[in-house]
Amino acid sequence: MQLIQQTPDLSAYLAADEVIDHHPLVRETAARLADGVDDSYGYARAAFEFVRDTIPHSQDSGDPRVTWRASDVLEQRTGICYAKAHALAALLRAEDIPTALCYQKFDEVHGLVAVRFNGAWHRQDPRGNKPGVDAQFSLDGERLAFTPDRASNELDYPVLYAAPHPVVLNVLTAARDRPHLWQTLPTAL
Repeated sequence: MQLIQQTPDLSAYLAADEVIDHHPLVRETAARLADGVDDSYGYARAAFEFVRDTIPHSQDSGDPRVTWRASDVLEQRTGICYAKAHALAALLRAEDIPTALCYQKFDEVHGLVAVRFNGAWHRQDPRGNKPGVDAQFSLDGERLAFTPDRASNELDYPVLYAAPHPVVLNVLTAARDRPHLWQTLPTAL
């Protein structure tokens, strides 16, 4: 699949905003993760594994809180796929690694990120592993949590967004709690 930048300006994929924020907690976490790694690739892997492994997916853990801002995800240590993607994007952008938000469609829309290395985008899924899910950081072929089944009308959206898709952000910010969020998850972009 050919990934398509929503905007040709690569600097948009380095920007901070209200969601992918560079709050002091994001900066401190990024500095801690960068300490002791050899290069930006090593940092990207460390940030991915940190988000994937130390921030539980709230559906898996049963946490009712809904987070959407990167710093809140890091502080509260919970989030669904979208929120975890926002946190990873903020950590990567804090270290000048171009990072996009991207999505897949299953019964609901699933969120992940794409990082730019060696002139190409590489999708990564920090959702969190569990039985049947084994997402890994990779620049040599995708190792995502889920693979769409075209026969079931599942798909990979090819667009790489600099900011969260409005449909996703609206659902996150309107949710009272995770059970309410689960009833309102978007089924398409």
